[in-house]
Amino acid sequence: MMPTAPAGHRAMVHEAAFYSSDEEFLDVVVPFLQGGLEIGAPTVVALGEHNTELVRSAMPDISHLSLMRDQYLRPASVIKSVRQLLTGHLSEGARQIRIVGEVPQPGLEVPWDWWARYEATVNHAFDEFPLWALCLYDSRIASSEVLDDVAQTHPYLVTTDGRHVLNDRYTRPEVFLSQPRPTHPDPLEASPPLINLVDPMPLAARQAVREVSPTTRLTTTDVEGLVIAVCEAVTNAICHGRPPVQLCVWASLDRIVVTVTDRGVGPSDPFVGLLPAVTAPAGGLGLWLTHQLCSLVTLDKLTEGFTIRLVGGKPIASSVHLATLRH
Repeated sequence: MMPTAPAGHRAMVHEAAFYSSDEEFLDVVVPFLQGGLEIGAPTVVALGEHNTELVRSAMPDISHLSLMRDQYLRPASVIKSVRQLLTGHLSEGARQIRIVGEVPQPGLEVPWDWWARYEATVNHAFDEFPLWALCLYDSRIASSEVLDDVAQTHPYLVTTDGRHVLNDRYTRPEVFLSQPRPTHPDPLEASPPLINLVDPMPLAARQAVREVSPTTRLTTTDVEGLVIAVCEAVTNAICHGRPPVQLCVWASLDRIVVTVTDRGVGPSDPFVGLLPAVTAPAGGLGLWLTHQLCSLVTLDKLTEGFTIRLVGGKPIASSVHLATLRH
């Protein structure tokens, strides 16, 4: 039975389940999916390849389930596409929609920082929908830091014996997203930047990315996306930050890393970048656009200023997010 939403929750139920074996995974997922099919609720599976095959083995006839995975690349894009999905099901008369999913897992060389922000933000972004979302985390892979974030971003927890419990560690998204977080620089930042500009104009920022791109294997699409994102970040720092603005660029064969730092306090909107601003600036959608175009965006608020980190290509996960796989 669907758990009762806590006071202040209008519709969405956002649960997390931790598992440490294939058997525990199926013990949680199969009843959730079967329950959705029994009541005729649109039911979506957004799992990785291994776990999708586990579901197929346990439920051979999954033709009534919708499979979604490729969209789990950038949090802002996922939020946009899921809102469209939910709106479509509501227009067709759905009274409940179920999604079981797993974000790209830390522990598999995938950065966690913006997925932590995603897990907090969806409590706000989807709260108007009759959505029951079950998020799966492999406790053999995710680090204690990741599991701590998961515990703070899900109002409900599911135990492997099927109990749905209120999570007393849940932190409202605007509070979670406003808390100071550790910074996780890219390993390339341990070396001096290839380009270091102070108070650059947007044109110089775009040229800086294009200047280093021939030394990489990035596609034209990745480079041009990063060019636009860096331009937006520099424009944002000039218009809303405090000078001086510093732009640094690093590059390797598989990625370009750009940081834009100003001496301001950073944006006040806790959902900045993951949700479009209510009133977009005339020149574009700013930090929301950067989140659509880059393979990683992190926001660091420190006493000395605000830094946005933009990565094009293949980002590297911080070692603190990785747990040793226990068999």
